[in-house]
Amino acid sequence: MKLGAARVFVHDIAEAKSFYEKHLGLDVEIYDAGNGFCMFDTGSTKLILEVVAQNASDETDELVGRFTGLSFPVDDIVAAHQLLSSSGVRFSGPPEQQYWGGWLATFTDPSGNGLQLVQQPT
Repeated sequence: MKLGAARVFVHDIAEAKSFYEKHLGLDVEIYDAGNGFCMFDTGSTKLILEVVAQNASDETDELVGRFTGLSFPVDDIVAAHQLLSSSGVRFSGPPEQQYWGGWLATFTDPSGNGLQLVQQPT
């Protein structure tokens, strides 16, 4: 079995599309603003953004603005952190080395969803 897609829920699809495309450099595969849907070509696993309406039920609205568990691999986390920070990406702090030897830096998208940069140990 293989993972085919990961879904992230947002409030503003145009703002989210712009963030993932411009700041993270992801390639848009499908964009349907009218239906609140955007899919990025990220290799074998697609990243899908879906809108949750501002007036959604509390249960549905809780899908937006939480830690996603999604990580973007980088070769040099310090350089990536500096580049993204200088372009306006909000990080919770600087990169931190983990007990397993790699490095993580957590940031948020415009809807407050938590994502991470990860540098694997050498």
